[in-house]
This record gives sequence, structure tokens and C-alpha cells, in this order.
Amino acid sequence: MHILVVEDDAVLADGLSRVLGGHGMAVEVVGNGTQADLLLQRAVTAEVVVLDIGLPGMDGFEVVRRLRARGSAVPVLLLTARDAIEDRVRGLEQGADDYLVKPFATAELVARVKALARRNTPKPAGLALGDLSLDLAAKRARVGDKVIELSVREWAVLEYLLQHAARVVSKQQIIDAILPWGDDLTLNAVEVYISRLRLKIADAGVAIRTIRGFGYVLELAT
Repeated sequence: MHILVVEDDAVLADGLSRVLGGHGMAVEVVGNGTQADLLLQRAVTAEVVVLDIGLPGMDGFEVVRRLRARGSAVPVLLLTARDAIEDRVRGLEQGADDYLVKPFATAELVARVKALARRNTPKPAGLALGDLSLDLAAKRARVGDKVIELSVREWAVLEYLLQHAARVVSKQQIIDAILPWGDDLTLNAVEVYISRLRLKIADAGVAIRTIRGFGYVLELAT
């Protein structure tokens, strides 16, 4: 995931780069609005722009306005030290997708960036492996022609496993993916949901294998 960070505070910019980079994101940093505007005029591959409002010269509001005027739909997360409602409303009206007021928790920043990236990613109509299928629009899971009942969290875990079929995912990756806003979910709870899902998809010709010390992998049963 490629993230563009636009922040004139060098210390904060470095911190943001380290935090986002620590979550597997490729981060590019620029220090003013003019640089950001020029960069965004080119064919950049940024999936999310993290944009400070209070930039020298061209401020964040103008960067967003120009970005949207060019027809770009890249998600923008505004960072602001201004807690006034008027500033937040102005940013959203200019075309920003979300905002964070400084100071903020880095965990929330990461969660919001991930959420914006997911929102901007085209989703398939369904997911399938073996005889297991998920209709993402109808939120319906089937084993063959039989509909299986899933709780909201069971659905979220199974959807994530199907999205990453044949790849090992850790318990923490599952938690981060299905609870981006920091709701309470323990590693032990993930084990409970996995156990329930194994029973419910037992006849689907797939298996959720435990890779000890690493996590789980959903794959075709052998």
C-alpha cells in the first residue's frame, strides 16, 4: 500500500513514516502543499494521502480542492490542529474523506488509513473456494446450495480468510482487518470464531489449518 504523507513538521513526518512503514506500507513524504500538488498532478500511485491542513504556502484545503477539481478520487485523510467545527466541515466540503485532530493515537491513524484504502478498493461480488461461497452484497454464506448462518464477526473472519486464501494470516492481522476502529477483540476470541467456522464449513471441501506460531490458512481440504 503506497501512502503519501504531506507534513511540514519534520519530526512528525518522520514518525508517521515509521509508524505506517511498520505496518507494511510504502510511504512517501513531502513537506509543503506546493510539492504535494505537483506530485499529485502526475501519475502517482498513492492509495491514500495523509495531508496536514496547516502547511506553509498552499494549505491542505487548497491541495484537496485542486485534487478533486482534477477528478481524482484518491482518499484523503486530513490532519489538523484546529478543532473548530468550521474547519472540519470545510475540509470535508473541499473533498477530504476523513480527518484526525492532533494530537492523535498512532493506532487510530493506522486504522483510518487502512479503512480509507479498503473503501477505495473495488470489491468482487463474491468469494469462493471449494464448495464454500460468500455473496458479499447479500451477506450470505453457502456450502454448496445450503445457506449457513454466521454472526457478524464470524462473517468478517471468514471473509478475511477467503480474501487471503492459501496465505497464512496471524490472529492480530485478523483483528486489525475486521475491527479497524479498535473495538475489543482478544486473540482468544479469534480462536473461538475459528473453531465455530470450522464446524460450519466442515462439508465445504476446505479447511482452516493452524500454522503453529504463525496463524491460520484457509485452503482446499486434502
